[in-house]
Amino acid sequence: MKLLRVGPAGAERPALLDREGVLRDLSGLVGDIDGALLADGQALERIAAAGAAGTLPVLEAALRVGAPLARIGKIVCIGLNYHDHAAETGAEPPGEPVVFMKAPDTVVGPEDTVLVPRGSEKTDWEVELAVVIGRELRYAASHEEALAAVAGYAVAHDVSEREFQIERGGQWDKGKNCETFNPLGPWLVTADEIADPQALSLKLWVNGELKQDGSTADQIFPVAEVVRYLSQFMTLYPGDVINTGTPAGVALGQPDPKPFLRAGDVVELAIEGLGRQRQEFASA
Repeated sequence: MKLLRVGPAGAERPALLDREGVLRDLSGLVGDIDGALLADGQALERIAAAGAAGTLPVLEAALRVGAPLARIGKIVCIGLNYHDHAAETGAEPPGEPVVFMKAPDTVVGPEDTVLVPRGSEKTDWEVELAVVIGRELRYAASHEEALAAVAGYAVAHDVSEREFQIERGGQWDKGKNCETFNPLGPWLVTADEIADPQALSLKLWVNGELKQDGSTADQIFPVAEVVRYLSQFMTLYPGDVINTGTPAGVALGQPDPKPFLRAGDVVELAIEGLGRQRQEFASA
């Protein structure tokens, strides 16, 4: 299923994009798309049955699309998780996953405006596969157990300010948690529709020019290992999100003068089977 949330920011309603591409209203069945829903197998079955029956009310296609998940618990991110991205930045491939956090309030819709922070000279782009957790998980003993806790997948844009992240001391968080720095969506695609999370193409364009063109097959730590690994250090709950890293092609890895983002730039990104995003950048 392709689950999404549509409507004005802060007042989105749950929706389903059916197999014919028709937008359907779920508000008569569920209150919202959040961790509680993803953990409720019976509710998900009711949505699937109603979608298959074609009885859900139709919504107008022109509605704003918000982030597909409400009340996100935490966003856990994996850095330097693609062989080609590590190479372009001159970093050694890590022996264990590099972990950092993003605050849930960085999340915006897939076509919402992204703000270049005040004083920023090095705002960068990163297309990423987001993993959405649907089952409480701690100390997973196998990759199979880890993947069983995954409710679905989505497109994430891990916008980053490289000076804040790398040159200002301390942890990466200063360059990762600026307002609007995690567009998510358009859809939460349930795990049953993604046969292999390690066989998805990722692309990103800046002002129409292709910058990133990679595959999750190049991940150093695949999705199953990322989820298993994280569960050794923290409990993962329904509604948590994991950003799993970005392939080569970011501004940081390009020759000087590096083409960092400015107000007025347009970034588009897509992951196979998970939809497409488009953001215009503006000054904070």
